Formats: sequence, C-alpha cells, structure tokens
Amino acid sequence: MSSPRASIDQLHAMSEGRTVPMEFLAVAAERPNDILLRSMASTPGAAEATWNTWTIGDVRTLAARAAAGYQALDVEPGERVMLMMRNRPDFHWLDLGAQFVRATPVSIYNSSSAEEIHYLASHAEARVIIVEDAGFLAKVMEIRNELPLVEHIFVLEAPIGGLPDGVRLVDELLANGEADLDTLADVTSPDDLATLIYTSGTTGPPKGVMVSQYNVIYAINILREVLEEDDLHTWKAVSYLPMAHIAERVTTHYQAMVIGFEVTCCPDAALLAAYLREVHPTMMFGVPRVYEKIYAGVNAALSADPEKSKAFNDGVAAAMEIKRAERAGTITDEQRETLAFLDAVAFAQVRGLVGLDEIRIAITGAAPIPAEILEWYNAIGVNLAEIYGLSETTGPLTFSPKANKPGFVGQACPGMEVKLGDDGEVLTRGGNIFQGYLKAPEKTAEALIDGWFHTGDIGILDEDGYLKIVDRKKELIITSGGKNISPANLEAALKMIPVVGQACAIGDNRKFISALLVLDPEAAPVWAAANGKEGMSLADLANDPDVIAAVQAGVNEVNTKFAQVEQIKKFTLLGEEWMPDSDLLTPTSKLKRRGIHARYGEQIEAMYADA
Repeated sequence: MSSPRASIDQLHAMSEGRTVPMEFLAVAAERPNDILLRSMASTPGAAEATWNTWTIGDVRTLAARAAAGYQALDVEPGERVMLMMRNRPDFHWLDLGAQFVRATPVSIYNSSSAEEIHYLASHAEARVIIVEDAGFLAKVMEIRNELPLVEHIFVLEAPIGGLPDGVRLVDELLANGEADLDTLADVTSPDDLATLIYTSGTTGPPKGVMVSQYNVIYAINILREVLEEDDLHTWKAVSYLPMAHIAERVTTHYQAMVIGFEVTCCPDAALLAAYLREVHPTMMFGVPRVYEKIYAGVNAALSADPEKSKAFNDGVAAAMEIKRAERAGTITDEQRETLAFLDAVAFAQVRGLVGLDEIRIAITGAAPIPAEILEWYNAIGVNLAEIYGLSETTGPLTFSPKANKPGFVGQACPGMEVKLGDDGEVLTRGGNIFQGYLKAPEKTAEALIDGWFHTGDIGILDEDGYLKIVDRKKELIITSGGKNISPANLEAALKMIPVVGQACAIGDNRKFISALLVLDPEAAPVWAAANGKEGMSLADLANDPDVIAAVQAGVNEVNTKFAQVEQIKKFTLLGEEWMPDSDLLTPTSKLKRRGIHARYGEQIEAMYADA
C-alpha cells in the first residue's frame, strides 16, 4: 500500500512564486461562469430547497470591491483584518479581498467571548474588524473602548434599532468601486501572511500561527498530489466548520479559490445532516464526532426493525472482512461480487439517505476516530480516511486516501518528511510548515529546531511508514505508579459503547484510571425506548441502574483490549451533552481537559475517595 511521493524539491517547484490571488485570477479567467459558492435561501428540510449562487466571476467582482474598500481605509500590507462570521459566502470575498491588498485576514471563533476578542484583536493589532450580526457586534462593542488600535468596525447585517456610533454596514466597504486585481495580484508575494490561525487554547492562551501564501499553495499542491484526481474542479463540498480552524480554511476556502470547485455554505453545524441530503458532496471533511453522529443515527434508525438491523449488521461485518482482504491485496473475485451485491441491496440506499452517495473522499481529523467506525464507513462504500495535520503544518502532514489503514493516520504526504524523536515525538519538515508564532520567538524556537517542526504528538511508525498517533505529549496520563497512559486511545474505545457520546479518561497522579462518560443525546433515547424507558431525560437515564449496568458491560468489554494498568476501574455517567466550542470542548470537539476537570472536580474526587 503506497501513495504518490513527490519530493520536497518537486513540491517547491510547483509552489514557488505563486499566491492564492494569482491562482484565483487564473481560475476566474478560465471558468468565470462556473458556480463557486452557494447558500440556502429556503429553510433546511423544506419540500424543495432553493439556493443563492455566486459564480467564480461574481466572486472576482466582489473580491475586487472588497479590495477597493480596504484600499479606501488605507489598509497596508501585513495589516490584520479580523473577521467574525458564520460559514457564509461573504467570508470568502472579504478574506480574498484582504489577500489581494496583501493584508492578513484573521478569522476568529464565533463563540469567542468579549474578553477573548479583546485578547485576539489586541494581539493581532487589528485596525479593521468585520462581524456578521448584532450578537457578534455586541461582544465587540463591550470592549470597544479597550481597543485603541481598532479604527473601523463593519457589520454584515444591521442590528434592530440601528447601528452604534462608529459602526458601518459592510455595504459601505464594498461601495468604493473595484480594485484592479491583476495589478494587485502581480505584487503579492509568497512571503505574505495568508492568515493567522489562533490555536483553540486547550492548554493556555491561543498562539497566533503565521501561515504564508507559500505555505498555503504548498499545502494545496500536497492535497492535489495525494488525491490523484483530475476533475477536482467539478467536486462539491459543504463548508460548516469554523473558518478559524485550519482544516475548514484549507478545504473549502483556499482549495476552492485556487481550484474553483463548488462550496455550499452551511451556517450552523447542527444543520449539516440536512445540507448533506441536499448537496450530496463529493468531498467532505469532518471531525470524528460528525461521523460518529451519522453512524449512531443510522444504527438508531435500523434498531427500530431488529430483523433488518441484524441483516444490515451481518452485511457490514462481511463487507469489513472483504475490505480487509482488499487492503491486504488478497481479495478474490467472489468477494468483489459479494461486496457489489451487499452494496446494491443495502449500502447504496443508506448512503443515499444520509447524502453520502456521491462522496469520493471523506476525511476525518483533528482528533482520534475509533478504527471500527472508519471500517464501518469503508464497508458501506464511503471512502473515509484519517488525515493528520496541525495549524502549524497548514493542514496536511500524513494522509493516504487511496490506501488507508484503519487505526493509522496515513503515510507522510508528498513533499513532507516525517520522523520520530528519541521520545517518540512526531517531527516533520516541508514547505507547508508555518513561519512561527506571532510575537512569541521563544515558543517558535521550541517548536522549530534545525528545520524540523516538533508537533507535540507522540507517534509510532510501522514498517510501511504509516503513522499512528499515541497522544499529545502533554496529555499523557502519568499514574502515581509512574505508568504513562494514552487517554486518547482509551477515550476512542469508550466512545464505541453504544450509548456513550463523549469520554474523558482521568488518572494523572492517581492510583488508577477512571472516566467521565457522557450519554449520547441521539443513541441513548433510542436505547431507552427499546428497554422500556421511553421519555426519560438524559439526566434521569444517567442515574438509572439499568443504563449504568449496560455502560458497565461496555466498559468491561473495552477493558479487555487494554493492559491492566490502563483499564477503567470506575466511571461516572453524565446526562448532559458536551457541546463544541464551550468550556468543555474546542470548536472541533477536542476535550478541554482543564475545563472538564474544573466543572466535574467533585465527581472526579468521589471516584477516588476510597483510593
């Protein structure tokens, strides 16, 4: 199993001297009438969806107007323009217009508090802030007097009751004519910062990751090489994760602007299921929780008919074995025929129902996904593959979509080198490695040593060069007995218990490992209905002896897969959903361990009361 291996020198030659504005203009000249952006004009789930659409030519015009607006504000090269908005078409031309004037657009998480906005705007020294609506604007206005560098505030949607003093509609920004994009693009430089990506701050204040135009073009060329597809410009994608996250930024912004494929903007991740059924994307990126929810939803729906559920699950089990044979190169013609039959009678229908019937590549990353779930998707005909990357690598680092290996995050991408340090830390170098952390030379020096980026992740490389991530270096649990344990592996396994949606392993400096387990808000009610507990709340289910016994049985099964020192000795079941972009989870559903430990300190201490 292998994927194409272009060298660093080859990728450099493909990327040298190019910028996103240059590449966008080339696509606009070639295919101005192709649809680039869409937004839903009707209510999701309506009898017939209606759409607003923008062609590549339309976006070129709007980017020219945005660039002219920035010029009218005397925005200088290198200046930061802060954007705070949901996934909507406006983001793309406002960000792109800033790139044309060589400014640095900085997208921030929409859940950011006023205090966080103050930190980010001050740290980035933003002079221009553009927000979506009254809710976001209120947060900015709360700390407006503490931001002396901010001179211009724009809002996309006028608040009810009028605009506060000093705030203008973005229409005014776009009312300064059209800039000459060809002239502007000619002077853009690969050294220009394409963006600052602020880390989600799981272990402290966010760091500003400086990503250059060269980094972006290099990353896109990596993805082109590894996908090995000649028709990427015809693909469709849904944009729904925060644009403040590198994965969404690269997948549906930079790639779309450079390649020119169709992006449908979904303003709320909670609406993703409805959008998938309408869009039928060709390519999809999702954090593991997205795929886990689709998986849980399919299985919950099937459970209403036990006979049908058993037949489907038997088919999946058979397909998994066939897929394993396919990966091993031992698949027979008979197995291929069996897989085609199963697909025709069962799997194709399921893919169609959830909107994944046209998918060519589904990508998961940002956190571990249980190998069983990845295998389930592969079995039903969805080419789901793990990608590994960080903000500091402008996204892709390892990825093998043509030859994935469940449990591993792929081989080094073309144009990337990967090795392990003496302590198992994953080290890498290549043209998409960031320029450093803004205003933090000491942190930059810690991360970039002799040309190698130190990821902070502990990994294992197999004989074929496939990488397995063990855990974050700083998140390894060290028990009071001195044993190093990976919480991520445990947590991924615990989330496979049918009614469990989230899991957090506990045990640092403790005598044994325990866990906080959170009921899945979709799967738990289905289990309850099937077990005579229909209508019970999640909180009540979390305290129900039968539910606790079912979870205990699941924990017992998980424990058989781990060494004794790693096994869960006690757990606390929680009946409240953990939401992304909160004090418990990052926007991409990574655990904020400090926040979890703070909120559930009492429950954690209770598990160790007799220890």
